[in-house]
Amino acid sequence: MDLSVYKKNPRTAHLAQSFERIEKEETELRALTERDSAMKEMADKELASFVEQKAALLAQMHGVAEAAKEEEAFPNELILEVRAGVGGDEAALFAREISDMYHAFAEHRGWSWSAVDISENGIGGYKEASFEIKGKGCYKLLRFETGVHRIQRVPETEKMGRVHTSTASVAIMPIRSGTRFEVNPADLEVEFSRAGGKGGQNVNKVETAVRIFHKPTGLVVRSTAERSQSRNREKALQILSAKLEVLSIEAAAKKSADTRRAQIGTGDRSEKIRTYNILQDRITDHRIKESWHNIPAILAGGLEEIVEALEQAEKEAVASS
Repeated sequence: MDLSVYKKNPRTAHLAQSFERIEKEETELRALTERDSAMKEMADKELASFVEQKAALLAQMHGVAEAAKEEEAFPNELILEVRAGVGGDEAALFAREISDMYHAFAEHRGWSWSAVDISENGIGGYKEASFEIKGKGCYKLLRFETGVHRIQRVPETEKMGRVHTSTASVAIMPIRSGTRFEVNPADLEVEFSRAGGKGGQNVNKVETAVRIFHKPTGLVVRSTAERSQSRNREKALQILSAKLEVLSIEAAAKKSADTRRAQIGTGDRSEKIRTYNILQDRITDHRIKESWHNIPAILAGGLEEIVEALEQAEKEAVASS
């Protein structure tokens, strides 16, 4: 049997070695019984044990390899990026509300949440912000959140009672254990600066913040939350790799009409995916044409019904394509 794939996989290498050891012992025992027929009856029970042990090891190796494939497709780590869109300060406030919603949802699921970089406006809204989420199933559950989120409400500062429409874009970018995009250092411009934030800790006294500009694509990434320059640089490069993967996926999806039909969304942040209508207490996802009520509970992290509905719709779309 060819065990080369399992031997190359660090997660199954020790199991493959055990399989080969048992197989060698089995071969030696069979050879012995051929030379001495009197040994055959005594050896049969041990040979049967070898067969059972090998079957168990094969099943274990297959299970580990399949789990690794699942984790590669749906990694347990991602970068969530939120940007204010149309609507000025109101859009920035909405971007913060969206971020808080995902933060609360992550806490409900037992995932870890940490800020990578946050740029606020003067009233506490987010012009743009990025966060790292780690936890089992995080990307699988949140992967359909990428796109434009739109809110319709009467702002507190609106004296005439007019409904305003504001937007915020969300991008969900998986962080994979095996980097898919190697970045050429010659394509990068790296800048260091002091990290912003409250307090006079070391993070604000030295140039720990990192900004990386990727010349071929024009992408810019920042990492400011780590306390060391090297950690921020490592995090920024990780995010850049994730963004390059997202760009590649978007380009492939736009080229293939079949792919677009078979998916809930294209993964393109320019696609309007959801409207939060505060006056009617209704959230509508335009891709599956389904609505939910009780917006306060959803903005407080109650996203379960929405993400589960999107996942189910994706399964049905793929099955029928």
